[in-house]
Amino acid sequence: MTDLWHQPLRHIRGADLTGDTNQTTGMTRLEAISGKTVGSSKVWMGETHVAPVTNSGDHHHGEAETAIYVKSGHPVFVFADGDEEIRIETGPGDYIFVPPYVPHREENPTDEEAVVIIARSSQEGVVVNLPSLWAPVDVPED
Repeated sequence: MTDLWHQPLRHIRGADLTGDTNQTTGMTRLEAISGKTVGSSKVWMGETHVAPVTNSGDHHHGEAETAIYVKSGHPVFVFADGDEEIRIETGPGDYIFVPPYVPHREENPTDEEAVVIIARSSQEGVVVNLPSLWAPVDVPED
């Protein structure tokens, strides 16, 4: 019998990431750490490629908190603040935090691919595509 303190570590090679996850227009999400790949129950982690001169489309990630690390390129992260569209321009080494249920989109206005590393507080890559940043979002009551 294996106890909680003697479980094996799991190694997922970069070449073995799977695209078997929810996708958003303009992006390719690759899953590394999840319930499906390693049996995790509290975290999802993967890599997202944003093609040159494109955007992800507006979306949110449900109840998951999302942490983003910019590996390469200069993606722009867009969200709504009242009636105003806010744009955060980033570069390699930058981090972004996206709270639960917040509508946003990633854009890549440059002619080079942008690659970001994503970690979420859920075991699956939850993606809810939206018609706009101002679309109503159903947030469950506690």
